[in-house]
Amino acid sequence: MLGILSAGIAPGLALLSYFYLKDQYSSEPISMVFKTFFFGALLVFPIAFIQYVLETENLIHSSFINAFLSASMLEEFFKWFILFYAVYQHVEFDEPYDGIVYGASVSLGFATLENIFYLIAHGVDHAIGRALLPVSSHALFGVIMGYYIGKGKFTATKKFKWIFLSLFFPFVLHGTYDFILITQKNWMFIMFPFMIFLWWLGLRKVKMARALTAKHIENQLHY
Repeated sequence: MLGILSAGIAPGLALLSYFYLKDQYSSEPISMVFKTFFFGALLVFPIAFIQYVLETENLIHSSFINAFLSASMLEEFFKWFILFYAVYQHVEFDEPYDGIVYGASVSLGFATLENIFYLIAHGVDHAIGRALLPVSSHALFGVIMGYYIGKGKFTATKKFKWIFLSLFFPFVLHGTYDFILITQKNWMFIMFPFMIFLWWLGLRKVKMARALTAKHIENQLHY
């Protein structure tokens, strides 16, 4: 059991540490980051319950609905809800890059507990595949969500647009990810380039968020 817990937790903590250490200005309080991580982990229970009800009531009638509603919309909306209502107004969210940290944190909290339950059910042999696909994809969905949340908070105009995109883009990307897994027999041939694209997009958002933070700090120094 200790091996499963270690294998289940390690990828999430490693990815969270990576994005946390990318904050080149003022790092977020560890307590706040882990509180967000914990909130993300708690989301596993209501989401699993809703997905169970949808399945047992036979409300999912197509692969598209399964990928984009049962998986993507439910999971990304709940993560977005925590990020927007529990973190967005918090005093510690004081730079655009902070959205990346908290977005990755809530997503990785969810992905980590989900990963632990999966490894308990299916065995530690799946640990590497889980780390490379579900855990890292959740991290990148959170990074993209956090980028737009941060942009929305620290941009004077079009706030609604950025907040909307903070949910819309992760929803589309997550749904596409699950649709590939569900519908494609040789899914690895499509998933591999998709994950490369996802990493490219996520790291690009990290770079853009750092640039927005530098500009934000520069503007503050002028006041």
